[in-house]
Amino acid sequence: MKDNFCIIMGGGIGSRFWPFSRETMPKQFLDFFGTGRSLLQQTFDRFSQIIPIENIFVSTNEAYAHLVREQLPELGDSQILLEPTRRNTAPCIAYASYRIQAINPKANIVVTPADHLILQEQHFVSNIQAGLKFVGKHPALLTLGVKPNRPETGYGYIQTDEVGDKNLQKVKAFTEKPNKELAKVFFESGEFYWNAGIFVWNVQTIIKAFREHLPDVATRFDQGLPFFNTDKEKAFIDDQYPICQNISIDYGVMEKAENVYMLMADFGWSDLGTWGALHDLSEKDDNENATLRCQTVFYESSNNVVTLPENKLAVIQGLDDYIVAESDNILLICKKNEEQRIKQFVTDVSMKYGKKFV
Repeated sequence: MKDNFCIIMGGGIGSRFWPFSRETMPKQFLDFFGTGRSLLQQTFDRFSQIIPIENIFVSTNEAYAHLVREQLPELGDSQILLEPTRRNTAPCIAYASYRIQAINPKANIVVTPADHLILQEQHFVSNIQAGLKFVGKHPALLTLGVKPNRPETGYGYIQTDEVGDKNLQKVKAFTEKPNKELAKVFFESGEFYWNAGIFVWNVQTIIKAFREHLPDVATRFDQGLPFFNTDKEKAFIDDQYPICQNISIDYGVMEKAENVYMLMADFGWSDLGTWGALHDLSEKDDNENATLRCQTVFYESSNNVVTLPENKLAVIQGLDDYIVAESDNILLICKKNEEQRIKQFVTDVSMKYGKKFV
């Protein structure tokens, strides 16, 4: 247990969930389903079952430091790693990995986003424990893959060398979000799995991979080895982090490395990346309408997802496959099958009205 660590990545904006998710309060800090715990808190609860609390770190943007401290008072300030600017997941993971190496050079690490939904907690715990055991014995970069149950275009995919139910498989290739036709091919082939974005590895294995595949990022953190876990760390990070390459761990390391394996996971996973995913996971009426946090009356309407403040009622007639979402001073009404345009809506709103609506 003492050699097992967790990095929770909690610095994203969650713009695809606008207006529910805003720059000042991104989705990882929200309680989507009225459980009393935000997605970040649920992630912490999940990992605190198997990782010592003192070994759990949250990496986030400086702007969200107060939200992390407020929602996770169990963590000390030294466990909240503050990024002065957004540089995607590779620099985020490098920073946290070098910090953990300074504490325990034998550490096995699980890296997870802060905003995923896990429906079967015990299966998840078993999968993570198996992954930690594997990387403790093998110099492998392990990623978790989920067997698809539909040809989904919103997720990245992992192709493996084997077809079947073997839990650990060698990764052949990663593929970004496919179009509908390609997603159908992936689904029917049986060789592809959804990329859950959860990784497990030994700290020495990942740092070696950074030095080999992202030497620009590794060199910057190697310069700071005397400073990690000291009072000089913040000054070093403020100086070096903003000039790190802006790149994801998938592009920067996983797609290049040879020692990549996939653990086939089955624990009711969703990355809650879109309104459509939220609709799929929510309770629905006989016409497939999902209502969150408010009251609704539907007439001749189907396949909608509606979320308003708790004390509000929506009466909806004649809508099919729409998102209706109100938060504070914003109302969004958008076709569900065109929700990928929401990011553009946010950009347009920002240009026309400034940051007050973003």
